[in-house]
Amino acid sequence: MAAITPSATMAIADRAKEMERNGIDVISLSIGEPDFPTPSHITEAAIDALHKGETHYAPSRGIPELLEAVAEKLSTENRIPASPADCIVTAGAKDAIRLLCQAVLNPGDEAIILDPSWVSYEPCIQMAGGKAIHYPLDPVTFQPGESLAEAITPATRMIIVNSPSNPTGSILTRSSLGMIADLCSDHDLLALSDEIYEKLVYDGAEHISFASIHDMAERTVTINGFSKAYAMTGWRLGYAAGPSQVINYMNRIQQHSVSHPTTFVMWGGVAALKGDQSCVTEMRDEFARRRSFIISRLRQAGFACAPADGAFYAFANVGGDDSAVASEWLEEKHVAVTPGSAFCAPGWVRMSYATSMERLEEAMDRVCGE
Repeated sequence: MAAITPSATMAIADRAKEMERNGIDVISLSIGEPDFPTPSHITEAAIDALHKGETHYAPSRGIPELLEAVAEKLSTENRIPASPADCIVTAGAKDAIRLLCQAVLNPGDEAIILDPSWVSYEPCIQMAGGKAIHYPLDPVTFQPGESLAEAITPATRMIIVNSPSNPTGSILTRSSLGMIADLCSDHDLLALSDEIYEKLVYDGAEHISFASIHDMAERTVTINGFSKAYAMTGWRLGYAAGPSQVINYMNRIQQHSVSHPTTFVMWGGVAALKGDQSCVTEMRDEFARRRSFIISRLRQAGFACAPADGAFYAFANVGGDDSAVASEWLEEKHVAVTPGSAFCAPGWVRMSYATSMERLEEAMDRVCGE
């Protein structure tokens, strides 16, 4: 545990909150959290479950109603052949990633991460006794090249795919996904497909579930959740679907750790998947408006940005020491961003536009000049 790096996003957020407590007006663009309330029909479902006494132990893989809703959603929306037996509900998508790593990685097994990458992939691999192998994506297109095959060794067990991406907001093309799928088939590898931002895509961009390609459903664990699409970050509710043996192993770990997600929270998840989806559309439309604004301002100021086709991040190349830039912006301009080094992308910074347009405009004025 001493070798595992603390979360840089949490460290920046903690410093920003400390400054706010001291009366400083800090605009935080550091945390990946929608600034919208959880839709009322979801909260009402959880409240109703509380009133009905849904406060006791539940099945460790999740309540049947939510497992059925997850399987139906994956089958119809994502074109992934899934039954409730292929699914597990977890205490957040992050915990699903932890469970998967512990379920499939033996000490010394390697897992390939496509950089820039989310901060928690490597620690989850390390806590399972595995070794993270970093493969850099093209710094302009943010797609993998043919050289990805060279990162595979006899110790490789898994490749992690995240599209739309945190931190870049970029989306892997069908061609890129097909190439990765071929490598997984050729080398008998598992894939972890993190699709937590699937609902947040813009300008006609296409989200493609990795497990829907070729025969990848047989070797892919798709991980998703409710935090981003339904503004449910604090609810800690996620899910995974994949080969039944792997899901069963993940369930064994869950049984001996958190037991199962919070019972009444899972009823909120049922309402999210089966209820009115206009809340998702409205939030995505607002994110699209902010995305256009922040990318335009950054490019006008001379910053190169990653393709921002999804999620709610602008990933800007600031050159030089990104940690020093992030520190200067926080301490002098009172704008909190996350240095790209945290995502294995030195020279870049990540800015979340999950904040009001008014605050976003003020942040850009501070960083780029009025």
